[in-house]
Amino acid sequence: MAVYQSYDTNVRKTWVLMTLFFLVVIAIGFTFAQVWQDSSILYIAIIFALFMNFFSYWYSDKIVLSISGAVAADKQEFWDFYTMTENLAITAGIPMPKLYVISDAAPNAFATGRNKEHAAVAVTRGLLEMLTKTELEGVIAHELSHIRNKDILLSTVVVVLVGFISIMADIFLRGMMFGGGRDSDNKNGGLLVIVGVVLAILSPIAVTLIQLAISRKREFLADASGALLTRYPDGLASALKKISSYSGQMKSAHQATAHLYISNPFRGKNMAKLFMTHPPVEERIAALMGLKEETGV
Repeated sequence: MAVYQSYDTNVRKTWVLMTLFFLVVIAIGFTFAQVWQDSSILYIAIIFALFMNFFSYWYSDKIVLSISGAVAADKQEFWDFYTMTENLAITAGIPMPKLYVISDAAPNAFATGRNKEHAAVAVTRGLLEMLTKTELEGVIAHELSHIRNKDILLSTVVVVLVGFISIMADIFLRGMMFGGGRDSDNKNGGLLVIVGVVLAILSPIAVTLIQLAISRKREFLADASGALLTRYPDGLASALKKISSYSGQMKSAHQATAHLYISNPFRGKNMAKLFMTHPPVEERIAALMGLKEETGV
C-alpha cells in the first residue's frame, strides 16, 4: 500500500526544497547586484541563503508555534488530550511529542518539528471542546502520522523559506519604486530591471505553488495513515466534516502557516484547486471511506 512506501521521499523533498530556495535566493541576489552595480549584494544573498537554510532546519518549529500563539499544554488541565496522544504515540511507535494548545474557538490542529524525536502537536481549544473522543483520536492520529511519515520538517521549513523569499522580493520591488537601480538608464540596465521585477514577482508565486502542491498530497497520506493507526476511519471522517463546517474565522492563523493545519483555516469554496492548501474535504472523506472498504478497518 502507498501509505507504507512514501516515508523517505519527504526527506528528499525537504533537501530539494532547500536547494531550490538557495538557487532562487542566489538568482535574486545576482539580479539585485547587477541592477545596483554592487557585487557585495550577491555575497550577502549567498550568506543569507545558507544561514536561512540552517536556521529553518533547527528553529522553524519554534517560529511556527510562536506565531500561532501556541502554549504548552498543562498535563492536568488537558489530561484526555495528553493520555490519548501518549497511547497513540505508543501504537505508532514514535516518541511522545510535546503538546500545545492554541486559545482559539475554531477547531483545528497541526504537527511541527524537525524529526520524531523533536516533534510537537498543537490543537485549538475549539477542537478539544467540539469533537467526541473518537473524532479527537482521529485528528491526533492524523497529526502523529505527519510525524511518523517524516513530512513535518518539510512542511515547517516551507513557512520560513517561502516567507523569506517573499520578503526579499518585496525589498527589491520597494527599492525600484523609490528609484533604485544605478544602471537603469542604459539598454542593458533597463533589461536587468525588467528581469529583476519579473523575478521578484514570480519567485514568491512559484515557491508558494510548490508549497501548496506538497501540502495537498501529504494530507491524503496522513489521513490514510491516521485511519490505519486508530483502525476507525469514521472517526477522522466525522472530525473533518465538523471542522470544515465551522463557519467562524480562526483568529490565530496566518497565510504562511495555513498549510500546516489539518483543515485550511482560510478555506474558500470558490478557490481554484491549484491554490488550495488542502484537498477538498469531500475527497478526503471519500478516500477514508474507500480505505475502510478496502481494508475492512
